[in-house]
Amino acid sequence: MSDAPLPGARERAESFRALHQREGAFVMPNAWDAGSARILAGLGFEAVATTSSGHACTLGRSDGQVTREEVLAHIGDLVAAMPLPVSADLENCYADDPAGAAQTIRLASEAGASGGSIEDYSGPESGRIYDFSHAVERVAAAAEMARSLPVPFTLTARAENLIRGRADLDDTIARLKAFEDAGADVLYAPGLKSAAEVAAVCEAVSKPVNVLAAPA
Repeated sequence: MSDAPLPGARERAESFRALHQREGAFVMPNAWDAGSARILAGLGFEAVATTSSGHACTLGRSDGQVTREEVLAHIGDLVAAMPLPVSADLENCYADDPAGAAQTIRLASEAGASGGSIEDYSGPESGRIYDFSHAVERVAAAAEMARSLPVPFTLTARAENLIRGRADLDDTIARLKAFEDAGADVLYAPGLKSAAEVAAVCEAVSKPVNVLAAPA
């Protein structure tokens, strides 16, 4: 990887937004630390994402046991290590309330993230999926904050049903459609198990769809 000066926040953010506006798909691998981020950048990927579980493992913890402050520092480490845009796995944005979730979006942008996600799972402590209307309110607040920032921020809204013991594709799609209407830039339902399910999601929304690829 080149030792040229790293691009600034706006350049990375605009590059990341452009990836979502062009035709076709792109692959965004997960980096779990600065070293893995540098390796992935050197392999020619165009953006990297953080992984809440991978980051937690580097700290000897389970997924969901990392604080917001630790995640923000982690984002900064990755941004400082290589030139690619970083999209942050922000879990439930470390708050149940819409205002708290929006605050996390602002802080993630200030840490250098070009984008990030908000999910409708409350976290392991209470282990629940937020009620539909509350989940939408949280996405709307996060989207409003993202639009107000001085640097573009690509917001991904996640519907967690399928990996949290609720095998309800119809509700998942309804949530994604509502998240799109609330202002999300990208929609994501981890746990889709077939090409038909991926197609059903893509046909239901007009914004880009993130699809998780993992070993069978």
